[in-house]
Amino acid sequence: MFQVDIIEKCKQNNRKAQMQLYNQYCDGMYIVAKRFLKDAADAEDVVQESFIKAFTKLDQYKAKVTFGAWLKRIVVNKSIDYLKSKKQRLVELDEVHLKVIDTADDDKWLVEDAITLKEVKVAIHNLPEKYQYVVMLYLIEGYDHQEISEILGISEVASRTQLSRGKAKLKEQLIPKTNGTGY
Repeated sequence: MFQVDIIEKCKQNNRKAQMQLYNQYCDGMYIVAKRFLKDAADAEDVVQESFIKAFTKLDQYKAKVTFGAWLKRIVVNKSIDYLKSKKQRLVELDEVHLKVIDTADDDKWLVEDAITLKEVKVAIHNLPEKYQYVVMLYLIEGYDHQEISEILGISEVASRTQLSRGKAKLKEQLIPKTNGTGY
């Protein structure tokens, strides 16, 4: 059965097709939610709510992007909404004091091979929240600054600035301090 056929059947409230679509995407969407929410039960709840929203809003899906990308956006938004509802508010920067920071040095964004993925994830979760979400959305989820600004309700300038500052703080955490030079 083709993906388009499954989605069309889901639009007609075909429970078997909905279950098939759910089974196809639930594990991947759980991983996305878990990146934002440290508690497994909270991540499971967000995934369930995301699928409910996706099935009720399926008529809005226009296949301009893959279904997985469309669903992932719902999961990311639901995860952030959940965090906001738990009073873990995003700290908005005063845009008057922001300036665009050139990110042309992305090719220098390298860490030691000895650093594990787990250490990187821990370091990201140790970032201040205002940087953590932008870093996760950009580096891990692959969103661009326009998409991040829409998801978080901040300007693209704020997204670029928070990413730059977040990467700097992340780099500080990951660079070994043993040789005194920081490199």
